Amino acid sequence: MGIRDRPRGWGQYFKWPTSDEQENWIKALTGTGHKAMRIYVLSVEDPSDKSCQRQTHILKPEKPGGMPRLNEQAMLVYDRMIALSHQHRLRLTLPFIDHWEWWGGRKQLAAFYGEKEDDFYDINSQTYVAYLSIIQQIITRKNTLTGRYYFQEKAIMAWETGNELKDTNQAFLEKTVAFIDALAPHQLIVDGTYLSINDFAINNAHVDIISNHFYTVNGNNNPNTIKQNLKKIAGKKAYMVGEFGLEDAGIIKNIMHTAVHHDEQGAKTVGAFVWGFRGHRHDGGFYFHREGTGHYSYRLPGFSAADYNQENTVIDIVRTAIAGMNGSKVVPKLAVPEAPKLREITSAKNIKWMGSPLGRSYRMERSEKETGPWLVIADKLSDGKPQFNPAVDTLFSDDGALQIGKTYYYRVIGINESGESKPSNIQSLIIAQ
Repeated sequence: MGIRDRPRGWGQYFKWPTSDEQENWIKALTGTGHKAMRIYVLSVEDPSDKSCQRQTHILKPEKPGGMPRLNEQAMLVYDRMIALSHQHRLRLTLPFIDHWEWWGGRKQLAAFYGEKEDDFYDINSQTYVAYLSIIQQIITRKNTLTGRYYFQEKAIMAWETGNELKDTNQAFLEKTVAFIDALAPHQLIVDGTYLSINDFAINNAHVDIISNHFYTVNGNNNPNTIKQNLKKIAGKKAYMVGEFGLEDAGIIKNIMHTAVHHDEQGAKTVGAFVWGFRGHRHDGGFYFHREGTGHYSYRLPGFSAADYNQENTVIDIVRTAIAGMNGSKVVPKLAVPEAPKLREITSAKNIKWMGSPLGRSYRMERSEKETGPWLVIADKLSDGKPQFNPAVDTLFSDDGALQIGKTYYYRVIGINESGESKPSNIQSLIIAQ
């Protein structure tokens, strides 16, 4: 049975990220020049979650006909994401609900009330009332780490009505954005529809940003879509490409160049996000995601091991675009990597570390004393293996002649084109029989 045939698709493998993972991902983004990022939607509970052992952000009502509830464990992770983004000066666009069901979206929300997924767009439905309740619970939540309400968080640049809400109608949009604006008057609002630019969104005083997503399957994955969208909006709203990609790097480059440079009577694209980013795992390697097109998610700062996915080329395109939007023709050099995090060593055959946010390769050193001297036992190690599976893959195995009963000390150093990190923390291992 293929992944797409299993309950909830890829979502069955989801787990909440650790604090180390979240901070590492944010540092990888800001360290490569990103100032903003669009996050994926909140997930909605489904009966199949039990068999998948999967948790979600939004839980079913405690009583029939009641309002959905926020999963506190999930929201603590959400709190941390916002707090870390504020600390590292990353601005977030946060969409609420998905049009699609694989992650848990409008279909799952409607099922709480015995309604159909299309009822989500009906402002007289129970599903829509539940949607507004979710919006209110999120925006008025008090961050357990910062002490601020979400509507006070500067890290939250914008709220988006949802992901690819392509059946958005005028009544739905008008009521939704007015509701959001009343709760969060100092944060921006994105119309989360796509495929079409609606006049009722352009002319709505509560909508700040018009967004669109480009994919080849929809016939709009080309530079001309940007030109057409900007022409229709006519400078009345900011315009953002919320997602595009899953194509050859040459096509991505042409779209991105247009997003950065095309001027429609003084109006330009304010941002464009290439699908999609995955970050380091807590115990080594990277998470990854594969789409049906055969394209894999990208990892920062980019690795030659993923040349088949044109990873370095696409990341270069993105970083060039960031420089261009900042008014520069020169892409800044990466900072020297920060120290990796060496994890507890239980076997010399499987030494694990969490990579530096900007590291491209690593050097492993060993000593018989905690203070050194240090012997280089491996150089040019990579944690950028595509499709890394921690159940079977290892980052490094020390195959040296280690003596039974002796204690050895290890440290690892991150490297990129700008230099070397400070050594990681030190971990020890006693060689057992």
